[in-house]
Amino acid sequence: MLKIIGSLALVLALGLGMSNTVLAEGKTYLRVIVVDTNDVSGYLHELDKGKAMMKRLGLSVQTRAWRATFAGPEAGTLIVSQEYPSFAAFAAAAAKTADDPEFSQWLKNLDKLRKIASDSLYQEL
Repeated sequence: MLKIIGSLALVLALGLGMSNTVLAEGKTYLRVIVVDTNDVSGYLHELDKGKAMMKRLGLSVQTRAWRATFAGPEAGTLIVSQEYPSFAAFAAAAAKTADDPEFSQWLKNLDKLRKIASDSLYQEL
């Protein structure tokens, strides 16, 4: 009897997990990176290089840079957003960029221009 209950619990858990996965695939994901840099124009130039590499890798991501305007004590903060059409697209981008030597070297160089204050991933509701 305990075996049957355990099996039913496992099937239910897998079913719920699969339905959450299916629902999540229809949602957009937004990565928000708060950046500290003393060279904004140099950083933005490097972001353009990164965008070109992501395009070369065939990644489905929209990257933008923002400056906080009406943000109280956070006014002037530099934000980089990356919008992905799904979590699968986010995961694929992470894997492809990690496996690409040129992209890895670019990230190392980018770290000389900036310090990441925060890096978050948001799911569309």
